[in-house]
Amino acid sequence: MPSMLLRVRRTLLSAAGVLVFLMLAGATYQGAATALERRQFPRPGGLFDIGDRQLHLHCLGDGSPTVVLEAPAAGMSAAWGWVQPELASRTRVCSYDRAGLGWSEAGSRMYEPTAVAEQLHTLLERGGEHGPFVIAGQGLGAAFATLFAARFGGEVAGLVLIDVPPAAADRTAARRTNRLFALSPWLARAGVLRATRLLSNRARGLPEPSAGALRAFLNRPDHLTRASRELARWDDTVAMAQSASLSGDLPVVRVDAAGAERLAFLTDPHEAATVVDAIAGAIGRVPPHR
Repeated sequence: MPSMLLRVRRTLLSAAGVLVFLMLAGATYQGAATALERRQFPRPGGLFDIGDRQLHLHCLGDGSPTVVLEAPAAGMSAAWGWVQPELASRTRVCSYDRAGLGWSEAGSRMYEPTAVAEQLHTLLERGGEHGPFVIAGQGLGAAFATLFAARFGGEVAGLVLIDVPPAAADRTAARRTNRLFALSPWLARAGVLRATRLLSNRARGLPEPSAGALRAFLNRPDHLTRASRELARWDDTVAMAQSASLSGDLPVVRVDAAGAERLAFLTDPHEAATVVDAIAGAIGRVPPHR
């Protein structure tokens, strides 16, 4: 009996040693890859101080109205890799990273969905961008775009809602996604996400360097921590958007493109083209000197 217990103990210690080794190796792999990606994918836009943090704003093109793009859940400015350059040939287009996502700082305050619109408005002011704005958002970004239009309606000339979150969602799939993202910062630190490409494969299909940048941040603990918090408040955010009061004369366009899944990006160029056409139509309906 004592010899059996000794063998079991040795087996457990060996297994623990292997596990520790794998975790250290994964963490080293994660750190080295992240350092390389920081050099490989520098931010394309500028950082602007909005008070308690700096947010990343990336604008292209000239003209009016200015299109402002709200990324989907776990997304960032790079998620608009097909859409932004195409629209920039027609007017001014700005994408940005919400606090804690992409190249934007998280800040010290806790995440609150109602603060997103105010932060974006301050960012646009500090970045020197002026209305009228056409606000376009995808998925969870559509809810944030709606809240912005409700809060700053006098500056919004059009609203484009892409893949609007449904009132009755697949609760099982939603819980599965939320659980994955709750664990994802730890899986990222251990190098598991990077090795399995569990999340970063979602960027496949975007043009470079957008695909590479989005892949990189879908393996980053800081980005995933904020994404997890946004997903955890999904129902609250969607409910607020559904009850938001919009101006009766505000043109609102709804587009179905990448589907109703919580984690969906516009990686298909044909789906992106549909979105570009919808936003271009909204631009065309804005009076010249509103």
